[in-house]
Amino acid sequence: MEALRALRSVSVVWRPGLGSSARRRDAGFGTEARKRKDLVEDQPFPGLLRAENLGLEELAQVLRAAVVDQKGRPGELTLLSVLPWLSQALGLEHQELQVVRAPGKEASGLVLLSSCPQTTSHLQKFFTHSRRAQRPTATYCAITDGVPEPSEGTVHIALRLERMDGIDLAVPVTSPSRKDIQEGVKRTLSHFHVTATGCGCALVQLQPLTVFPSQLQVHMALQLCPILGDHTYAARVGSVLGQRFLWPAETTKPQRQVLDEALLRYLHLSPSQVAQMPLHLHLHRLLLPGTRPRDPPSELLAPLPPYFSRTLQCLRLSQQ
Repeated sequence: MEALRALRSVSVVWRPGLGSSARRRDAGFGTEARKRKDLVEDQPFPGLLRAENLGLEELAQVLRAAVVDQKGRPGELTLLSVLPWLSQALGLEHQELQVVRAPGKEASGLVLLSSCPQTTSHLQKFFTHSRRAQRPTATYCAITDGVPEPSEGTVHIALRLERMDGIDLAVPVTSPSRKDIQEGVKRTLSHFHVTATGCGCALVQLQPLTVFPSQLQVHMALQLCPILGDHTYAARVGSVLGQRFLWPAETTKPQRQVLDEALLRYLHLSPSQVAQMPLHLHLHRLLLPGTRPRDPPSELLAPLPPYFSRTLQCLRLSQQ
């Protein structure tokens, strides 16, 4: 497993592109936040560092500081565009870093990189075999608006990508035919488990067993419990007299997530700050193959970004 590197969570958000997020001291959680004073209307979302405020070299240094495991020798801003700078910062000379595993473009969490083609191939085979055997290798933490019922289960739904207003959106497909599958419809599967509840929200552990864009966001919306900060699929969940229902996905356009007044008070946020709320979906745990074929898998863990921890505290959700 030479030349393998993993990044912990960095509270950096960039759109579009592969998402990652890096822990950062202070990050908006000072005395004022602890005293829960009223927030200024135009204040950015607490604990969130935006990548557009950084240059490539600065971002490379942030990512370098976020490396939690390193084996081997030491235009549009995306993770891919910063890899050459990160490679230099890690002293890899002319070796090219490749992204082996990363969360979705708006999620935070572990990013697995490799500068060795053999290691990359070995890891990809491990992830592929694990999916076929329905053994989850990735565990995400999510905070949902609403509490899933039941508290544990699976979501198994076919999805396809549909272009709406210049955006590719994941849309459920009922009873897909063989032709649908051949034309890009994919059966998706995720496990979910509620680990804590409070203030009408839930801390949920998610384990995808398939790979599809925005799979976990769509699956939680189908449970009528969209993930906090989901400004794409939360609009599919409507409410009448306190009862939630699903709007037709094909006719529902993405829009800023709307939170009720009680939840805003718990979070100490103004309505305008909700528009800047990052997606509370974090790749927390990743299994890797053991050193030898018979060895059990090893694991990498990424700490939560500051904004995620702040939300847990505001909602009185205890991380398990």
